[in-house]
Amino acid sequence: MGHALAGQFPVDHSARLLRNYRYAAERSMRALGGWIALTPELPAKLLLGRHVWDLAQHADAFGRRLPELRAQAQTSEPPNERFVAFMDALEEPEQPHQTVERLVGVYRVLKPHVLSVYLDHLERANPVYEPPTRRILLRCIEDERRHIAAGAVILGHLARTPAQRERASVWQGRLEGLVTVAGGVTGDGLPPSRPPAAPAALELGDDAREWIRLAEGVTVWPMPDDLRAAVASFGVALVARDEAELGRWLAPGVVRDEAALATLGASVFDRHDVVAVSRVGRQCLVKLRLEGPAVLVTVLTRWAPGDAGWRVAALEVASADAGRPHLPRR
Repeated sequence: MGHALAGQFPVDHSARLLRNYRYAAERSMRALGGWIALTPELPAKLLLGRHVWDLAQHADAFGRRLPELRAQAQTSEPPNERFVAFMDALEEPEQPHQTVERLVGVYRVLKPHVLSVYLDHLERANPVYEPPTRRILLRCIEDERRHIAAGAVILGHLARTPAQRERASVWQGRLEGLVTVAGGVTGDGLPPSRPPAAPAALELGDDAREWIRLAEGVTVWPMPDDLRAAVASFGVALVARDEAELGRWLAPGVVRDEAALATLGASVFDRHDVVAVSRVGRQCLVKLRLEGPAVLVTVLTRWAPGDAGWRVAALEVASADAGRPHLPRR
């Protein structure tokens, strides 16, 4: 009969694992926190903000457990340089139009891997003399399941075109290759594969669908009636790629990013929507979203009042997912 207190993790090995876990939690916490300001989509911004706090709690719990394992408190340690390279790659997407890549790295690669490692550790940790570690793992497992489920909802909302889904798949494959080469978060290799768990209930605290409804809930943005009519006509012209009608709404000397605008005209759009409005003095900033079967483009416009009514004083393409089409030039 085996000894009741015999476990698979010596104290020094347990401490090393917790330093590895803390490294992943701390780095992902810092990445998510930095991405909040870079992410224009409100549902993704709220997702990142919610999970930064949870990851901070995970890092703190692992760090406070370390002195009980005769190790220095609040210390992080990567398993090897290859895992550092994986985390460096995960943090690469910093452009506003790379929200899909940011979420894929965290919610399709890092968190599912970390969850499998926590589950494997929990199964092998001795319940007699490792209850503090087991309690920490149980809390982290619950959080990671919720995070993954919420991330899947937001990614499904954002990656709506074939091009976006292809980008997500390619990026996921690259990062999965890197984490495999690194031997995972502990450097000891990936845990044995297991049947996928049932999806976590979002009602436990990650209101991903509510965040999407919040972002889409404003159907009538506050603006003067004459500006609203002008924006509507301008949006129709963008969808139709009507060069003459577009020109009617452009103010003399309009500030345009010609290289970016040249990408609009080759795509087919079905609709346009106003997704944000803000006032800057007498002028008004209006963000339009153009959607088509295979493309999603965000256009930023700055409208200025004048003798001829409201006209576009500045125009640029903020993001274009799919083939980078172009706008006819005047």
